[in-house]
Amino acid sequence: MRQALGEMDAAGIDFSLLSLTSPGVQGVVDPRQAVTRARVANDQLAEVVAAHPTRFGAFAALPLQDPAAAAAELERCVTQLGFHGALVNGYSNVGDADTGWYYDHERFLPFWERVEALGVPVYLHPRDPLAGNRGIYEGHPELFGAVWTFTVETSTHALRLMTSGLFDRFPGLTVILGHLGETLPFNIWRISHRAAFMGDLITFEKPLSSYLHDNFYVTTSGNFHTQTLNATLAEIGVDRVLYSSDYPYESMREASDWFDNAAISDSDRRRIGCTNARRLFPGLPERIGP
Repeated sequence: MRQALGEMDAAGIDFSLLSLTSPGVQGVVDPRQAVTRARVANDQLAEVVAAHPTRFGAFAALPLQDPAAAAAELERCVTQLGFHGALVNGYSNVGDADTGWYYDHERFLPFWERVEALGVPVYLHPRDPLAGNRGIYEGHPELFGAVWTFTVETSTHALRLMTSGLFDRFPGLTVILGHLGETLPFNIWRISHRAAFMGDLITFEKPLSSYLHDNFYVTTSGNFHTQTLNATLAEIGVDRVLYSSDYPYESMREASDWFDNAAISDSDRRRIGCTNARRLFPGLPERIGP
């Protein structure tokens, strides 16, 4: 953590939320092992936070291979360890690496009920698609990961949550998407417009754009582009955007240099860089920074 703290100081970042990166617990094919590994990872994260309480918070790693255990682990992390929510790395593998569960399935309804009751967000982080969904990328390995497959996989997962009626059942749910929303702020009008013509296939109550506006936040992680930021602000509003650097995959210094000089108002800069996070994560320490 010494290196991370040094990077934060150099970039002028006071406070960071830590999480287990992709695929993390989601890639553990045995549910019992996933439960054990999630608990170990969260206990280790809690030790880091306890050593630096004014600099770090944490998102829980969750074993969604066992939805009931995931709900219990989230509650433990929030109520006992002081975590600010959870981060899940896409679908969870079950049985083998070619089988995955997405979280729109009814088996996850008790989990989402617990999330809403706890009042914390779930960050939906990318991972590469299942082997059976990779045909279109054959011969093009350069498109995997952060270049493109992460975006398609995560935005599709988010749309599955919307179209399943999840947010009608649990309107208080909050999901966070990175990379300025995985293209959804720029495509949601057309998606919502065309989905309205699906007739008997419609199992949701509102325009899909309403769920993006009301149930999602997006972060600037790994998408340091002012035109894209301004387009996102125009679609979902400044109060739904959070600053993030995507460290260690991206440079904190690059992220901060861009954000500090982006062509947005100082008021918007403050809300994205601080105020929105304090509202979404009310347990943040009153005084943060070195």
